[in-house]
Amino acid sequence: MAKMLSDTRPFARFEWMLAMRYLRSKRREGFISVISIFSFLGITLGVATLIVVMAVMNGFRTELLDKILGFGGHATIVANDRSPIAGFDDMTSRLSKIAGVRLAIPYVEGQALASSSYNNTGVLVRGIREADLKRISGLNNDKLATAIHNPGTPDQRPSLDGFEKSNGIAVGRGLADHHLLGLGSTLTIVAPEGPDTVLGNAPRIRDFTVVAIFEIGMSIYDDGLIYMPLADAQEYFSSEEGVSAIDLTVDRPEHIAGIVPQISDVIGPSYTVTTWQQRNQTFFTALAVERNVMFLILALIILVAAFNVISGLIMLVKDKSHDIAILRTMGATRSAVQRVFFMTGAAIGVAGTIAGLILGVLFAANIAHLQRWVEAATGTNVFPRELYYLTQLPADLDSSQTAWVVGMALVLSFSATLYPSWRAARLDPVEALRYE
Repeated sequence: MAKMLSDTRPFARFEWMLAMRYLRSKRREGFISVISIFSFLGITLGVATLIVVMAVMNGFRTELLDKILGFGGHATIVANDRSPIAGFDDMTSRLSKIAGVRLAIPYVEGQALASSSYNNTGVLVRGIREADLKRISGLNNDKLATAIHNPGTPDQRPSLDGFEKSNGIAVGRGLADHHLLGLGSTLTIVAPEGPDTVLGNAPRIRDFTVVAIFEIGMSIYDDGLIYMPLADAQEYFSSEEGVSAIDLTVDRPEHIAGIVPQISDVIGPSYTVTTWQQRNQTFFTALAVERNVMFLILALIILVAAFNVISGLIMLVKDKSHDIAILRTMGATRSAVQRVFFMTGAAIGVAGTIAGLILGVLFAANIAHLQRWVEAATGTNVFPRELYYLTQLPADLDSSQTAWVVGMALVLSFSATLYPSWRAARLDPVEALRYE
C-alpha cells in the first residue's frame, strides 16, 4: 500500500482500487449499499424515462406535422371575400414557377352530411383533380383499396387511374367502417346549401359510389374526409368554374415565410396567403410547451437520485473516517482522498446513466411492439386514435437530444459527489484518531 501511495499522479491505481472497494459493501455497511442501489436505479429510470418521453414527444410532433402538412399544404391561398377563385389554372401555373414551390393544387371544399342506412356523420368534402390526388403521398400507400382497374389487369396494384371519370368518391377507412361501406357501396351526401325554391334554400342531396378507400393513419382525416373529382365538386357545391382555394407545397416548409412575399406578388391584393405556421401556431406551441414541461418534471427523477448519491456518500465518509485518517498519515494527499470519493459517487452516476441510455433507446425503438403487447395483455386500447389522432404511438429518437439528456445526468451525478468528497478531504486525521 505504501508503494501505491507513493504514486501521486491524479487518478492513480490506488485511488481506483479504494473507490471500487468502497462500492462493495460489507455487512455493517449494508444500509449505505442500499442507498447506492436506489441511487443507481433512480438515475437509470430517470435517464430512460426522459429519453422515451422526449422520443415520443418528438414522434408526435413529426407525425402530426407530416400528416397535417401532407393534407393542408404549406400555404393556402383564398380570395379575400371567400368567393370562388376564377382562372385558377393560370394562377396555379404562375405559382408553380416560383423558386422553392413544389406543387400548387387547386380544390373545391365544403362541409356536408354523409348518410347511410347505418349512420349519419359530418364530413369534409374536397374536390380535386386526379393528377393532384395521385401526388398526395400519405394517401397513396399500401393500405389504399380501389375499384378502379385497367381492363385486363385485375391483379395490378390499386391505383387512382380513372378517378376523374369514375363519378365516384374516395373515403377514409374510419368513415367506411362507421357506415359499413365497401368498394362499390353507395353513400348519400347532403350539402346544406342547395338550389333556391319557393320555400327557401333546399339542401342538395346526391348519391355517390365509393370507388376508393384510403387509410392515412390520422383519425381526423380517416374518419371525416371525402375526395371527389374536381368537376363533380364544382357542380355539387355550385362554385361555377372556380375553386375554393389553392394549396402550395414547398421544398422547405420551415422557411415558408420567406416565400410569402413572392406568392403575394403573383396573386395580387385580392387574395390572402395563410401559412401552415399561422394555421397551427397554437397547436405546435402547445406541443413545445408540453415537451419542455415534461422534460423539467421528469428531470426531477435524476435530481432526486443525485441527492441519494450525496446522502450515501456523506454516510460513507463518516463510516470511513478512520480509514481516511490512516491514509492521510501514510502520505495520501487531500486531493487523492477527494478523488477517491469522487470516483465512488461518479461510478454510480456513470453506471446508472449508461444503463438508462440502453434501456431508454431499446424501449423507444420498440415502443410500437410494446404498445401492442400491453393492449393484448390488458384487453384495452392504451392509445385511442379518437383522442390522439394517430393510430399508433410514435417515437422519434433525436441523437443530439439523447446526448443532452446523458450529459445532464452525468453533470448532476458528478456535481452530487463534490461536497461529500470535499468533506472527506477536509477531515482532520488527528481528530479522527483521537479516541482510537
